[in-house]
Amino acid sequence: MKRWTTILCNLLGMLLLTALWPGIAGAGETVCLRCHGGQAGRLGEPVPQWQGSVHRAGGISCHHCHGGNPADFALAMNPDQGFIGVPTKANIPSFCGRCHVGVLEDYLASAHGRALNHDGPQCVTCHGNHQVVRASLDLINPRDCSRCHAYGRAEELRQAVAGTDTLIAGLTQNLAELHRLGFATKAQDEALFALRNDFHRVFHDVEVEKVRAQTAVFEQRLGKIATVAAAIRQRYEQRKLWGGIIVAVLVLAGLCALLIHKSYREEKSDLS
Repeated sequence: MKRWTTILCNLLGMLLLTALWPGIAGAGETVCLRCHGGQAGRLGEPVPQWQGSVHRAGGISCHHCHGGNPADFALAMNPDQGFIGVPTKANIPSFCGRCHVGVLEDYLASAHGRALNHDGPQCVTCHGNHQVVRASLDLINPRDCSRCHAYGRAEELRQAVAGTDTLIAGLTQNLAELHRLGFATKAQDEALFALRNDFHRVFHDVEVEKVRAQTAVFEQRLGKIATVAAAIRQRYEQRKLWGGIIVAVLVLAGLCALLIHKSYREEKSDLS
């Protein structure tokens, strides 16, 4: 009887799990994605674009930007639930600036921002809308910048920030490697993360001379982080050196032990 009770409980548990599985599997998917993902054309395009974006990589979904209730189809586009929808072109900077506050300030003060009401470029012009890409030097390129103006000035800006951007990339890789080797790099990672974000704000100030002056300050800040990383790297090299010495000593000790044991056996054999 006890055996049959156990079997019955297991069967009921499996049936209950089967019934609830669609809800469990879709718990991390908003109704926005479920609805738009099943549509073709313009209404369905945002989903695959978002899936390859830096927003998705950072856990940012539709409702974080557009508002609404992401768990209820009936309330997903309800203004009472904070639904905003698609902003007008002139409102895009303030729309994105709700999260990117510092960047918004820099943009509005730049030549790009001052031209906003005269059909000037805004966030989507350079970064895209749903397929937002990670901020990098690749965004400054002849194809995209020359859509609005000659590329020459943009190329000067790219050259002004390229050296510092390369230093940041190299230091990021160095810290990641040290972390994999078991060293505590949290403080340096956080400092570099903050510096990178501040530096990317400089990209929005399209005054080349001003950007060049600011990059010198960032390189000084990078130097402090790099000094700490170099000290950690030196400790690692010292550990490798001492580890190699210890291994060599142990190998020599093992060889000596073998030779002593061999001599002992030979002497014992001669005596017998």
